[in-house]
Amino acid sequence: MPVPVPRQRAIPAAEGGQAPAAAPNGGSAQDSSETSAAAPRAADPSENTTDRAAAAPDRAETAAHTNLTLLLIEDDPGGSPIVPDLLDQSGKPIRVRTARNLTEAGRLLTDDVHCILLDLDLDLALPAPGRTGDGGDELAVLQHVLELAPRHAVLALTGADDAERGAEAVRVGAQDYLVRDELDGRLLSRAIRYAVERKRSDSAERRLAEGRLRAQENARLERGLLPTPLLDGSPLRFAARYRPGRSRALLGGDFYDVVRTPDGTVHAMIGDVCGHGPDEAALGVELRIAWRALTLAGLCGDQLLGTLQEVLEHERADDEIFATLCTVDIAPDGRRAGLCLAGHPSPLLARPGLPARLLPYDNNGPALGLLPGARWPRMQVELGAEWSLMLYTDGLIEGRVGDTGERLGQDGMVEMIRRQLSEGLRGEELLRTAVNEVRDLNGGELTDDVAVLLLDRTV
Repeated sequence: MPVPVPRQRAIPAAEGGQAPAAAPNGGSAQDSSETSAAAPRAADPSENTTDRAAAAPDRAETAAHTNLTLLLIEDDPGGSPIVPDLLDQSGKPIRVRTARNLTEAGRLLTDDVHCILLDLDLDLALPAPGRTGDGGDELAVLQHVLELAPRHAVLALTGADDAERGAEAVRVGAQDYLVRDELDGRLLSRAIRYAVERKRSDSAERRLAEGRLRAQENARLERGLLPTPLLDGSPLRFAARYRPGRSRALLGGDFYDVVRTPDGTVHAMIGDVCGHGPDEAALGVELRIAWRALTLAGLCGDQLLGTLQEVLEHERADDEIFATLCTVDIAPDGRRAGLCLAGHPSPLLARPGLPARLLPYDNNGPALGLLPGARWPRMQVELGAEWSLMLYTDGLIEGRVGDTGERLGQDGMVEMIRRQLSEGLRGEELLRTAVNEVRDLNGGELTDDVAVLLLDRTV
């Protein structure tokens, strides 16, 4: 994110930094270094006192709506004027401020300055080490100005014989360079507008590139946090579908995993942290990794869930955060499984020749994080020789159905899966079709995370 820029105070006209010259009538011929190049005017004490947001927009974003302001940095204000009469595209005079050194430039560089004109022939001492003594001092000054004003357009001014130095100034970071002897009001006015627009375009392109880079990094990170099933040596087939509720996110508060332990048991789980923001996604990843480690270490059932509850209680940001969980451990022969439910919807079992149904959930224990010292009974379930077992989160059943406002619910989901199975859908195709149909029934994107995984055993 862009770092907020502190609001700078307005510059009274009397602080302009250019010495006033005596007028014939005894008054001051110039009361301020900020003048209109088209026609000198008296200083307005109220000028530049409008409050600005802490994070000011680019100079070019306001240029189309207000008078352009030019900050001229040159060390000889008493000599021949460098800047001729200037008018912007609408015919309004371009305001000019003059700074004789970098200290004055820093003070005059308020949010309403759109462009800086730096004379490369000036002799300014840098306020910090940086003079090289090898003829590159003017570019060191330019670099200092660019560091001082990273959001402003900068024009370099050089002599007719120094075109190479002007080109080098553009390479260093100036938007353009101008030749002093060829300068007139029309050319400078056009150069200022061009520099402001080019700076705006460059800044927008840089922000876009930075945003894309951050998005790519986040995507790689989130993809790395999604599980890779460990099913080597198992005859079971695995499929999964994941859709986070957050816009443009890859990971939500739902999580799942599948591993096979050395004894041939296949362990699967699916869970849901309440909420679906980045904090919930991070907690879901922690619980998934903890589940995998504990499962591979030999924990199962109530002991496993009790340990996961301890992990959640230590890692959650708020005592009210909880997580639902469903775990199954499928025996090596594939015909039976143990089931533990912690406030989570019961899995769906489908077998050839029988209608799909939900597994029993009478012994459903509380969600993790709700009751200290809770217990989660492990139920034994007969699967049979050939079956499909679908685990899912409540995002799949809580979507609306048309204009009625009713939720799909578990009964609606069971009927939907039965119909899709009768149509011959299996594996990835079944899950993809189910999630898409739930979304269509809802009339648009689902607001909650959705995770579904499917294990199949065929003979």
